[in-house]
Amino acid sequence: MMERKGRFRHQSLQDRKSIQKMLDAVKRGIAKGELQFGDDTGDITLEPNGLMNLRVTATVEDGQSRLDLRITWSNDSHDRKDSGKLKVKGG
Repeated sequence: MMERKGRFRHQSLQDRKSIQKMLDAVKRGIAKGELQFGDDTGDITLEPNGLMNLRVTATVEDGQSRLDLRITWSNDSHDRKDSGKLKVKGG
């Protein structure tokens, strides 16, 4: 479902096999550097590149299970600011 320009959203019931195929397509798209999503209401193309942030959230609550995967990246590598080397000291 196209909510607004630059945003694509889709929701449907799928079985494990169809979700696995979709995740395999996402994996291939990340490797290729191009992800295309679409349905009857619209489509969008993303171009993953460089370092990406990955956030995984898994919950089980009130008989419902949920897995959220979020991958984000900057479209313009020139705008990325590096804070330098991370230093961690303990005790």
